[in-house]
Amino acid sequence: MTTTLMIAEDEPLMRERLLSMLQACWPQAQIVAVAENGNDAWDAFLEHEPQVVFLDIRMPGMSGLEVAERIGNQAHIVFVTAYDQYAVQAFEAGAVDYLLKPVEATRLEKAVARVQEKLTGPPAALQSILSQLKAALPMPTAEKLNWIKATVGKQIKLIDVSTVLYFQSDTKYTRVVLADYEAFIRTPIKDLLGGLDTNQFWQIHRSTVVNVKAIASAQRIDAERMEVVVKGSGDRLPVSRAFTHLFRE
Repeated sequence: MTTTLMIAEDEPLMRERLLSMLQACWPQAQIVAVAENGNDAWDAFLEHEPQVVFLDIRMPGMSGLEVAERIGNQAHIVFVTAYDQYAVQAFEAGAVDYLLKPVEATRLEKAVARVQEKLTGPPAALQSILSQLKAALPMPTAEKLNWIKATVGKQIKLIDVSTVLYFQSDTKYTRVVLADYEAFIRTPIKDLLGGLDTNQFWQIHRSTVVNVKAIASAQRIDAERMEVVVKGSGDRLPVSRAFTHLFRE
């Protein structure tokens, strides 16, 4: 069975180098996505569900650490970093591999060999190492959204984010659904995520983010599928497989 890989790296030369080196040292693997920033990386992960992710720690949009938090134990992760010292200490204390920039072929081959060994088991739990990395490598955090400007008919409304029931992709726009009306914004879901409080808003599908307080219940349809029922409206929102863990006891 072919192993699927994703690369997330914002530096063009490093991205091309890593892509070329991986193709050379792991020709049996299939590179299903290459992302240039954190937002695209998360979107690509949801689309392709790769088994292994080579993830730069510092990227525009969501950082590599934020993307890794969202991936959790759904893939084997190899971090790529320009930092040594504290980062290396954190990595060596955990079960996740890392590559220091500039990436050398021999070091990449060693990382690939380690990942190949780990593919026989489940991906490592990331919570402990992510906590250590956050402490060692503090990242600038995006300012959280409190208000959004949205189009309602011919009006532009200023909407308190906390009153939104859910956001949902709709062709070129994102629907902003509230209790008594809905609006539209041009910001795609993947770009909204970095500004939303993850304790209040859960992404449950590639195209849907729901306010936790608006969830009446989560219902299992079959062994693979779930859906969320929204309070008041009765709307039913599908939960993709990548997010069913949010509703486990």
